[in-house]
Amino acid sequence: MQRSDGPRMSRWLGVCLGLLFVVGCGQPTTTGDSVEEASVDSPIVRTRPRARVAAGGEHSLSVRPNGTVWAVGSNAYGQLGNGSTTSSTVPVQVQGVTGATAVASGNDHSLAVMADGTVRAWGGNRFGQLGTGTTTASSTPVQVQGLTGAVAVVAGDEWSLALRFDGTVWAWGNNHYGQLGTGTTTASSTPVQVQGLSGITAVAAGTDHALAVKPDGTVWAWGNAYVSMFTSTTPVQVQGLTGAVDVAAGTLFSLVVRSDGTVWAWGYNADGGELGDATKSGRTTPAAVQGLTGVTAVAAGQDHALALRSDGTVWTWGNNDAGQRGDGTPARQLLPVAVQGMSGVSTVAAAPSHSLALRYDGTVWAWGANFAGQLGGV
Repeated sequence: MQRSDGPRMSRWLGVCLGLLFVVGCGQPTTTGDSVEEASVDSPIVRTRPRARVAAGGEHSLSVRPNGTVWAVGSNAYGQLGNGSTTSSTVPVQVQGVTGATAVASGNDHSLAVMADGTVRAWGGNRFGQLGTGTTTASSTPVQVQGLTGAVAVVAGDEWSLALRFDGTVWAWGNNHYGQLGTGTTTASSTPVQVQGLSGITAVAAGTDHALAVKPDGTVWAWGNAYVSMFTSTTPVQVQGLTGAVDVAAGTLFSLVVRSDGTVWAWGYNADGGELGDATKSGRTTPAAVQGLTGVTAVAAGQDHALALRSDGTVWTWGNNDAGQRGDGTPARQLLPVAVQGMSGVSTVAAAPSHSLALRYDGTVWAWGANFAGQLGGV
């Protein structure tokens, strides 16, 4: 999730135009990996199901039933965690990680929550996003310093976020736009507590902004909000939104699932129609994504989005320049359409230009850009 200082990212996109649609024109394809979905039940907070798959800038991660983590795709910064910097088009095992329960992927770094509540990190570390107290990259997992009781992790553009069992949120890494939520723009190579948040039940990280859900169903945001030219270094409440149960953050847009199964979106909208409201106009306040009901989870890429419905189908909208929507067409889609051939899905994940789905049968399916092999052996 590499940031550029302009309104749209450059390196985080990572799409080589000469390689568009080489992967079945965006048709979902199995990665050959197999994982098992699980839910988390902590003493204080109950979060959404743990993320057993994760899509990074140019790599993908999955957790297998035995707690091992497997990675595929680009490895220039060691983000595959196998002790090398050689990319792989087939899944390789992350070294020394057993008992993992959840994963997250940034642009060039990776995270895993362990069963004991500690967090492991590997890959790029330019801004301290590995949480080790240094800015030295690591091609094998290292423990994030001073963090225990973690139940979920998410990753932004060279920064990381963790939700603890007590409902507090902790962040580390790049802080150019205040995305660490500490009231400053100073980067940190070790976890620092996000100010003013407690009892949090779900978190999401975009390129340079973050979202959190409180038990009362309100949503709080901090970091960069380009569409309104507004930046906050501490969490502020998203206005006009209640009943939230799940959140996702893209490059410059945000998504929320409400308890009634509807999806609401706000932010940038000009590139792909990522707000799903039949327009290409950005907005600073949430509005419903049209035609979606029964949604249980969402995922956000650079300028496309995914929604998982309770019937196990996946719906998508926004840009499709690399086939990341998975509906078999190259055109921009301003309203949700079904991802072809996807049913029985339990989890979805989105990267800048590729997407992942975990099915209840334990198989992982991928579609979109594949120039670094991030689709896993297609």
